[in-house]
Amino acid sequence: MPHDITDPEHRRLAEDAAKLQSWRLWGPYLSERQWGTVREDYSPHGDAWNYISHDDACAHAYRWGEDGIAGISDVDQQLCFAPAFWNGKDHILKERLFGLTGPQGSHGEDVKELYWYLDAVPSHSYLRMLYKYPQDAFPYEAIVREAQRRKRSDPEFTLLDLDVFGEGRYFDVIVEYAKAGEADILVRITVHNRGPDAAPLHVLPHLWFRNEWSWRSGTKRPSLTEGRAGTVVAAHHELGEYVLFTSDSPRLMFCENDTNPRLWGERRVGRYKDGVHDAVVRGHESAVTSTGPGTKAAVWHQRVVPPGACWTIRLRLVRDGMAEPFGGFDALVDTRQQEANAFYAKIQAGIGEADARLVQRQALAGMIWSKQYYGLDVYRWLRGDPLQPDPPPERRRGRNADWRHLSAGDILSMPDKWEYPWFAAWDTAFHCIPLAMVDPVFAKEQLLLLTGEDYMHPNGQIPAYEWSFGDANPPVHAWAAWRVFEIEREAVGGRGDLSFLERMFHKLILNFGWWVNRKDAQGRNVFQGGFLGLDNISVFNRSDPLPTGGYLDQTDGTAWMAMYALNLMRIALELALYNDAFEEIASKFFEHFLRIARALTDIGEQGVGLWNEDDEFFYDVLNLPDGRIHELRLRSMVGLIPMFAVETIEPALFRRLPHFAKRLEVFLTRRTDLATLVSHWDEPGFGERRLLALLNGHRLRRVLYRLLDETEFLSDHGVRSLSRAHGEAPYVFEHQKVRLTVGYEPGESQTGLYGGNSNWRGPVWMPVNYLIIESLLRFHNYYGDDFKVEYPTGSGHHFSLKGVAQALAGRLTRLFLKDEQGNRPIYAGKPCFRDDPHFADLIWFHEYFHGDTGRGLGAAHQTGWTGLIAKLIHA
Repeated sequence: MPHDITDPEHRRLAEDAAKLQSWRLWGPYLSERQWGTVREDYSPHGDAWNYISHDDACAHAYRWGEDGIAGISDVDQQLCFAPAFWNGKDHILKERLFGLTGPQGSHGEDVKELYWYLDAVPSHSYLRMLYKYPQDAFPYEAIVREAQRRKRSDPEFTLLDLDVFGEGRYFDVIVEYAKAGEADILVRITVHNRGPDAAPLHVLPHLWFRNEWSWRSGTKRPSLTEGRAGTVVAAHHELGEYVLFTSDSPRLMFCENDTNPRLWGERRVGRYKDGVHDAVVRGHESAVTSTGPGTKAAVWHQRVVPPGACWTIRLRLVRDGMAEPFGGFDALVDTRQQEANAFYAKIQAGIGEADARLVQRQALAGMIWSKQYYGLDVYRWLRGDPLQPDPPPERRRGRNADWRHLSAGDILSMPDKWEYPWFAAWDTAFHCIPLAMVDPVFAKEQLLLLTGEDYMHPNGQIPAYEWSFGDANPPVHAWAAWRVFEIEREAVGGRGDLSFLERMFHKLILNFGWWVNRKDAQGRNVFQGGFLGLDNISVFNRSDPLPTGGYLDQTDGTAWMAMYALNLMRIALELALYNDAFEEIASKFFEHFLRIARALTDIGEQGVGLWNEDDEFFYDVLNLPDGRIHELRLRSMVGLIPMFAVETIEPALFRRLPHFAKRLEVFLTRRTDLATLVSHWDEPGFGERRLLALLNGHRLRRVLYRLLDETEFLSDHGVRSLSRAHGEAPYVFEHQKVRLTVGYEPGESQTGLYGGNSNWRGPVWMPVNYLIIESLLRFHNYYGDDFKVEYPTGSGHHFSLKGVAQALAGRLTRLFLKDEQGNRPIYAGKPCFRDDPHFADLIWFHEYFHGDTGRGLGAAHQTGWTGLIAKLIHA
């Protein structure tokens, strides 16, 4: 149904799209971690984790962005706002979230804080976030010590494993933002003392400018000064003037957002980035001034909060100021919250269960909160800035040296703003599906950015992620573009955004060509791919040269490309309905799909192919330098990915595109060898649809036989990334002096590959599970209800493919929902989320999930692609 633009939130989005008001001018664009990132690393050999540490970040001015807790900024991140806290016991002002670096953690980097994104709407006119802050000293040293003590075989250490939150001795800090206009932002900070005793708390809302003046000459330094009646006035040559009001009469403090030379061993008199920290924690009054000017300011509130009591702080950030900033303040914040309720009530109209609505709403809130300003000019990053010393010369031949064209200063959807505060290309594609439910304009912008000139390499490669732009992520962006197009068209009606679809199509053709020319070295339509986002799923580290020499024919790489060809064919067919010039290119991708299908199923000269007739499963094939071929019979998600290459074509489409239909008929008549690869092409399916798929009916059944086997891939919580059969029978590879073993690991990674912070050897991952479900529904679209498979394998119960898809979606959904005892599987082993009312309705959206228990693993706040659960609940 078309959106009702009388709904306040949709009206704001319409005004923003028409450029009547810039409701997205301000948003939750502040990163949660800028330190330890590649873009801030100016070391010789890429030691990003140690170049700027968490403690150094207090005094080290960033080059490319800023960070904070529950913060916001303008769209260019010139002016930032975020609260900071001090419990009177910490050795450091709590300005940013703490976590372990990659080398420190037993399972890689990990944030060690408790916070949740509770609510958000796409215009950012209402945002709410919860942060839990201990009343005792934050256990920085204990966390590091315990992480270093633990082995990989031990579970990941969390803040809840310590007694720092015992007896409720913590503050619940709820930060809310509500907009009265595009540049009129109300801030309400509500502190609840959950403990049994009165406890002191210092709340210091910060307002500061991103440092743009330390790098290039001629850049004007903005200023923050004390204004009338205890306000902070922010003057910027581009933004104009903003005024920060506070309803109390707190102390103002000003310093500069400049690096303190003490980090380099120098002692100079001045006011630096750590001035507020020095004044509050160390009592160094000279580190700040009470009137300004400065480029960083704090509004210092302090109070002893009685047990069970709450304390509310109100602020307002307004462009050009106003006369009565706090008249009707709470009423307006509450109104924005009610409008958010109305916005989600329409989205959730078909969801009966209150707990499911809560999970979906927090998932979508996390998608919106995970927007981040991402700035990086690789050319300037490699060469250095005029006002700074030249970077070490090794950098010009090091990380990302071939990506000098990449120049970003955009709002991007991040996988996780602490653990992964940089875009990852295939993650972003999945983000766009739930985002399209609430903000299709932003979802489309994300896909267009990644394929735009500032990101896509001139050779057609889409950058993977900041640690190595040149890695290859699965080419899922054509699928994402088509799905976003479909979701928006279903919501608003009409033809859909054909302009977006065509713009994406032209760029994706360039990317498809890069894959064909760079990842099919032998020109056989079998793709090597390399990393492909699945980290340690293989016997080998696929990003590095193989220890055996030779090359790897990858089932997943080849299947992704077959899927890519079908996606581009489908987009071209849609465009051809309105421009017949696209009919020919649709035929090209149809034929390319068939050639990839032939390569995937072909048996080579040595009788070895990617499909194993004995096991009836797909495997990677190792081609050794001496010409021998070794089949890697490791049953993993790699062998399930060929399911994703499936498309159905409606008979009406053939009638409207006669030239395409004629070309297909001629080609399939001439190439009967390829025609046999098209599943029942001459036999219309349900509703006379035609099917294009890598798997014919027999092979689909055989793959599903393993996928739906609870002793192999099927878990109570979704589809595992590696067969459980490898628990008792690990896969062993031996060649000359090389011996490698892969066993079923349902939880944290037991290897150090990719820092050891993710694992594809057993856990459940949301994105590939989502594609399995979508693929089953597409197969059902052709076969109908008469095609049934046993589910689970060996149970004697048979279901249609649609029924299996729904059952898998149910298993994934139940990861987050309370069972009859009030437990959520994601929190297995953490009873506070069942027993404590202040935890019971708080949902984390983890990076992946334990293959046996469903416990959340990896990044706890990766609403990113795990936000797909919002779409599954919706369906």
